[in-house]
Amino acid sequence: MDKLQREEEAANRLPLREAIRDKATVKREIIAGITGFFAISYIIIVNPMILKDAGIPTDLSVFATIISSLIGCLIMGFWANAPVILTPGMGVNAFFTYTVVVAMGLSWQEALAISIVSSIIYVIIAFTKLSEILARGIPETLKAGITAGIGLFLVEIGLEKAQLIQQGKNSILALGDLTKPATLLALFGLLLTLFLFVRNVTGGFFIGILVTSVVGILFGIKDQASPSVGIGDITRYSGIVAKGNFDNALTIPFVLAVFSMTMILVFESMGLLEGIMPNPGKFKKAFQASSVTSFLSGILGTSPTVAAAESASAIESGGRTGLTSIVAGLMFAVSLFFIPLLAFVPQAAIAPVIIITGALMMNQLSRINMFDFSDWFPAFLIVVLIPFTSSISTGLAFGFVAYPILKIAAGRQHELTVATYVLGFLFLCDLVLSALL
Repeated sequence: MDKLQREEEAANRLPLREAIRDKATVKREIIAGITGFFAISYIIIVNPMILKDAGIPTDLSVFATIISSLIGCLIMGFWANAPVILTPGMGVNAFFTYTVVVAMGLSWQEALAISIVSSIIYVIIAFTKLSEILARGIPETLKAGITAGIGLFLVEIGLEKAQLIQQGKNSILALGDLTKPATLLALFGLLLTLFLFVRNVTGGFFIGILVTSVVGILFGIKDQASPSVGIGDITRYSGIVAKGNFDNALTIPFVLAVFSMTMILVFESMGLLEGIMPNPGKFKKAFQASSVTSFLSGILGTSPTVAAAESASAIESGGRTGLTSIVAGLMFAVSLFFIPLLAFVPQAAIAPVIIITGALMMNQLSRINMFDFSDWFPAFLIVVLIPFTSSISTGLAFGFVAYPILKIAAGRQHELTVATYVLGFLFLCDLVLSALL
């Protein structure tokens, strides 16, 4: 182990109290926290826009998004001492809105109740040995597939935000219009951020976002305006707090929705944390922090929070302790007063960081045994279906169902554990129930 590796290992194990005392560590963690915040800051605008389709007022769900993220990051920082940012998840908010409310016809109040019940089950799993059993029950090849799949998903998201890819007329995707100012700005940001990254410039991601944003302002390149909301509107925020409706809790649609959301929360969070945590020893407490925050988010009036994949941006910027998530949480608090200013940080400035982060996560493909079809094909399904379906849970489901089937077909069922069988069966139920919903 070389000197750099030893220093990184020491940083991963550094207690929060000692991290705060070291000036160099504090500087690195602050930069990482700010970088992670800007990488995920789009959620402040995007999440309320998605929840609007469920009927939750945009000018109120903005506060729910920010407050749940603030609380989640503080819990993650102080309890788990992990550099992970917790925010309302993009996949689960789509399930909340378009499956539970739009497709199933339930109200947003009932959807919040479903979120709360699912999160309670999540908390029970996180604070018992079930989490360890499930974590050990995931084969290494599937863990690598989860990380790579999420990475490819991030690359897709980044390319879309950069407008480098778009929906094709005769194909699923096509090259974007390279003459658009926003696309050219994103290409500039990508080249600049890549240069800073390969030169190992401290805070390179944050510098890339900042410089690209300034260039965008100078050339008048910006996204659509953020929600029309000011800090004064927080006086009406109580209108969506603790509004979960449990009147139909014993009905079949409610129960099925709880099952599906629980599967998404538990395994998406587990997959994300397994994929981005620099110190696996912090997984247990990080998983617990995620579950508690998910529960609180339902009370606060938003879809469940999960560990943000964009946390990898903060980690790549040097974040190793809970100080990173605490800084990100404080940035969410500050954003309450500067919501309109977020419009000056265009998606073109954020996209390069997301693309590079996703590419780095895909190096986990090297851990997959490509010479064993029964090993790599389930991982392959995870990698391709996560971005192709824009659903982490769908990719996980197909991969976990395929793994035991192929092992049994190959006559190697001795490699399977009880947890693997249970996970495969649960994910099969998830696919069937999702198709029936």
